[in-house]
Amino acid sequence: MSPGYIGGDAFHALYEAHPDYDYTLLVRNEERGKLVAEKYPQVRLVYGDLGSAEVIEKEAAAADVVVHTANSADSMPSALAMGKGLAAGHSAEKSGYYIHLCGTGILMDMARWGEPPLPENTHHDIDGIGRILSLPDTAYHRDVDKVVLAANTADRRVRTLIVSPPCIYARGRGPGNRRSAQVYRMAEQTLRTGFAPVYGTGRTEWDCVHVRDLSRFFVLAVEAALDPAKRDDPDVFGPRAYYFLESGKLVAGELARWIRDEVNGQDLLVKPAELKTFEKKDAGMASLACNSSGVAARAAKYLGWQPQAGNLRDEIPEVIRSEVARLRESGEPSQLK
Repeated sequence: MSPGYIGGDAFHALYEAHPDYDYTLLVRNEERGKLVAEKYPQVRLVYGDLGSAEVIEKEAAAADVVVHTANSADSMPSALAMGKGLAAGHSAEKSGYYIHLCGTGILMDMARWGEPPLPENTHHDIDGIGRILSLPDTAYHRDVDKVVLAANTADRRVRTLIVSPPCIYARGRGPGNRRSAQVYRMAEQTLRTGFAPVYGTGRTEWDCVHVRDLSRFFVLAVEAALDPAKRDDPDVFGPRAYYFLESGKLVAGELARWIRDEVNGQDLLVKPAELKTFEKKDAGMASLACNSSGVAARAAKYLGWQPQAGNLRDEIPEVIRSEVARLRESGEPSQLK
């Protein structure tokens, strides 16, 4: 784990639920370590980055459960080190459990840029697990996913779980970054330029999930790794243990309208915000111009996970307020009054 947006909030939830566990956090440098130590003075910190293979291997070998959230979807060196360390430090009698954060960027349908999704491009994480596990090597994050899946050993020294959340929203509770990506970046773009972007028809869709619901999943996953009734189930940990999460659908054009309306409702800009339509040649590779659709059945069936936090629409006022504060503090150019 790291004190980033997802890892920071997940650790907040995990520590709140289980302050009795022994934790070790990998932190990139002492500056970031100070933020963590101020909030969690009793937690052990080790220093290194995603390329610190020896550090990662040593700590993975010593851990019962490893949770990897720091750029985990695209960091090949750290994924290799996690698997190697867990295999070296565990046995058939005492397995090591590897909880890996991917993302539903792996499902992104770029062929329908700016257009609504096709039903056949929705992936079910139980009924369609064979299809998910055979996604093409060109899919985002697929190269690292294959390394994680390959870490499963026949003698059960290492068991893995991959969680692929979709578009994440709401403010994090960790000591570091508390801001997610897609929704906040659209809000930032609107405040900077005065235009909320609409890609093509505006009907592209992503699943979405509140960061606190994602963090509850991590708590449930760690608890499952320590539960003899669950950890040996190959549908919970193992090559089929691939989980989607979702609590609603995000339609990109609707999001743009929500942001425009909220910005104007708060009377923030020198001129009222407007919608601006972009075609591919002008917008480039914007993730919300593509579709990503999954059915999150595994977490409910095997871990009892259900979304409980607020919906995306209700979070938009806070998203705008936080982006206004960030831009004003930074002094970066914008259309703010």
